[in-house]
Parts: sequence; C-alpha cells; structure tokens
Amino acid sequence: MRSAGFAAAKINLFLHVGRLGADGYHPISSLVAFADVGDELSLRPGVHPDLVVEGEFAAELGASGDNLVIKARDRLLAAFDRSTPPFGIRLLKRLPVASGIGGGSADAAAALRLIAGLAGMALTDVRVARIASDLGSDVPVCIASRPSLVAGRGERLAPPPAFPDLPAVLVNPRRPVFTAAAYRAFDALELDRTLAPPEPPPLGSLAAVIDWLGACRNDLQAPAVALEPVIAEVLDRLGASAGLARLSGSGATCFGLCDSVAAAKALADAIGVERPDWWVRATVLEGSST
Repeated sequence: MRSAGFAAAKINLFLHVGRLGADGYHPISSLVAFADVGDELSLRPGVHPDLVVEGEFAAELGASGDNLVIKARDRLLAAFDRSTPPFGIRLLKRLPVASGIGGGSADAAAALRLIAGLAGMALTDVRVARIASDLGSDVPVCIASRPSLVAGRGERLAPPPAFPDLPAVLVNPRRPVFTAAAYRAFDALELDRTLAPPEPPPLGSLAAVIDWLGACRNDLQAPAVALEPVIAEVLDRLGASAGLARLSGSGATCFGLCDSVAAAKALADAIGVERPDWWVRATVLEGSST
C-alpha cells in the first residue's frame, strides 16, 4: 500500500480536449492511471515551517512561495482555521518538472493528505475538494491516486472500466512543455472532436486495452510535438517496441505499454543506453481490476 506521502506519477492513457469555454477552461475527458514511480513528501515536526526540496529535479523548481505544496498547506490550514504543531515539509523530487505526469499536482495532493491527517481533517470535506480544484485540474484525481475517468475541468471523477495492471516505460527527453503553451497551440488548431471515448469492450487483457486506447487520442500530442519536436523521436522509439506509445498530458513525458514487466525493464534499459540524456523509467500502471 502506498504511503500518504507518495506522489505517484499521473498518466493520461487518453486525453480528449474540447474547445475553450466561456469560463476560460477547456473541458476534458481522460482515463488516468498512476505509476509506481513518483516523488515523496514527509512532514518534519518541530522545525521551521519551510519547504526543503531534494532529489534529482530539485533545482528545476521555482521559488518556494510559488510551489503548489506551500499553496496547498497554506490554503488547507486557513480553510479549516486549524492550528498545528510547527512542521516543515521535505520534498524528494524524482519526477521531471513540467512533464505532463502531474508532478506538481501529485505533490500538492500528497501535502493535502499528510496535513489533513496531522490536523484531523477529512479528505472528503467539501473544503478540501474546493482547494484541490483551485490548485489545479490534476489535483483532485491525484488526491484519490487511483485509476479514474476524469471530466469537466478535472473535478468530475468516475470509476473506470475494469482493466489490468499495465507494464510500461516512461520517457522524458528532459525538455519542459508548459501546459498553458500546449493549450494555446491546441487552440490554434481549432479542432472540433467528440469528447467522449468510444464504448470500451471488456478490458481483461493488455491487447484489449491497447485496441481500445488506439481508438482514443491525446489531443495535446500534436501541439506538444510542434512545441518540442524531440517528442516525436521519443514516440517513434517507444512505438518501435511497445504495443502503444502516446504522450501523457501536455508532455513531454511519453509512455509505452509493454507485454510484461520484464519487457518494460528491457526496453527501458535499452533506451537508457541509447539516450543517456533522457529520463527513462520502467513502471507498472496500477489497473482498476486489482
């Protein structure tokens, strides 16, 4: 069982995006799964209430005041008007920044879970849901951190069709793609596509999952490739060996679904040797039938 402080990487198995609405947001439809790789948060009792960031990608984060972890802490404590013993937060940053796998959102969600536990707050409280939505579209699903169908602005979660664990490889070319830029590029395409995915068949096997996902899309993939052409190279490399290769979120992280854990590890090892400048991880995306 994952700890409350584990901030799992979020993977959009598909991501359908609607046109910009009058509220300034794009409606989405997405199937989200979570990997067994991620960041790690912990509370540090009795110390100055600061944020200490360590790990491979610590230097890429902005000022602590702009960090979603700090915003989550401050808004949660203010909303509940709750005092707690002094504590700091330690963030071990293992996931690339601005990479389409919800790193910052997962970190904020982990902070909400940890601090709610410390202060005796219920995560089901409407105030927590409101804070999560205000912090970002991916934060509500990252609080749940389990496979979900996501709709609206990200606040509407529903159980997905049952599907098995999915061995996968995650590859990021270490080039950030900022969400706002990807959506601006998407708007320029003026696409008009159906938001809802096709009706899924029984998804009891990897082959069935791949067939169904193949009829779905990531509508931000083409805009992200236009912004960072190296993404096309990542997709081509994954697609040569994996059953399905696709961008997650707004990128630049891509995933490839593999036949087995051993196949995923072998592919990750091969890509890591070929491209040591890329971030590559073998993982398992937790299914909804386990």
